[in-house]
Amino acid sequence: MSAVDELVATMARLRGPGGCPWDAQQTHRSLVTHLLEEAHELVEAIEAEGPDGQGADPHAPADDAHLVEELGDVLLQVVFHAEIARAEGRFDLDDVARRLTEKLRSRHPHVFGDVEVSGADEVVANWDALKRAEKAERTSALDGIPASLPALALAAKTMSRARRAGLALPAEPEAAATDEAALGRELLALVRGADARGLDAERALRAATRALADDLRAQERTAG
Repeated sequence: MSAVDELVATMARLRGPGGCPWDAQQTHRSLVTHLLEEAHELVEAIEAEGPDGQGADPHAPADDAHLVEELGDVLLQVVFHAEIARAEGRFDLDDVARRLTEKLRSRHPHVFGDVEVSGADEVVANWDALKRAEKAERTSALDGIPASLPALALAAKTMSRARRAGLALPAEPEAAATDEAALGRELLALVRGADARGLDAERALRAATRALADDLRAQERTAG
């Protein structure tokens, strides 16, 4: 039995008769908070390694054991959701893996087909085109962006999609930061200023991003 098969069997045992009462009562919705927490813990473990795969101390080795543990916790969420669905007769982990493999193969025709690409930028462009073709029901380049993303990620995703779709974005400030360290300080200063004035920076950015998205969708309607 492979390690993955053993994991699936363990999850089924936990949710089956005589298993764990807590595991047995979980639903897709009840696990959402845990999925978010585990994803954030994985991000923390990755970022703790630093840009060169090293820890905060450049002389310290990367903590592979920590990364393996956090990857496992995220994998558990996938297996947990798949087991809930399997018990309901809907799909199982094999179906999830099979659909993912199909997507990877169809989105990489330069690897699994006869399409030639000149570099990573063309790969991204092809990916976007294939995704649009697969999701023809979408009417906007902004469709499919999760509204639950943190405000900064939501703003970045919205502007990235708009830029790739050729939509006009607000002009950048003249004195923009030129590296991530300077950008971090600018963002921190903005949040500090907002807090001093009793303003909610997260809510403010989310509202501004919604307004931007409305403007971008209006551009698409006009262009269409």
